[in-house]
Amino acid sequence: MSGEGEQDFVVTSEVSEETCLVMKDELSFFPFMDKKDLAEVPCFLERRDVKAGEVLFSEGETCDYLAYIVSGSLEIKKQTEFEGKKFILGIYGEGSIVGELCILDDAPRQVTASAKEDSTLIVLSRENFDKMLTQYPELGVKFLKGLLLAVSIRLRKSFDRMSSIF
Repeated sequence: MSGEGEQDFVVTSEVSEETCLVMKDELSFFPFMDKKDLAEVPCFLERRDVKAGEVLFSEGETCDYLAYIVSGSLEIKKQTEFEGKKFILGIYGEGSIVGELCILDDAPRQVTASAKEDSTLIVLSRENFDKMLTQYPELGVKFLKGLLLAVSIRLRKSFDRMSSIF
């Protein structure tokens, strides 16, 4: 998970079922899961705390996890055709997911993500994602439906922003 100028994350604690319930009820994560499902999810997740300015991942790196933002905010940037110039695609806060696009297709990271402020993330590694799909296929399908919903909502918002420019 480390790229150029990047620090390794510190896993601060295991994720509890209670944390998953808060993520579902207050942050709208896991919309297709019920309480029984949430009992299985924590074993696949890790909590990570990042400091303001810390780079989570860089454009071009291998994609090996996705992260739910539980507190704080992350800045998402894309390299432009002009060397050293990056375009800020967005600032994502509490209730957002980052790193989800490449978790499915092994493509390299398309953007760079850095913490705008001290932030708490709940991380699902590619390895644990694959284990979830193998060991608990029904849970994996519900997780994927939630991920698809989040990506769909973000894409619709992007369409709306783009149409307001023209």
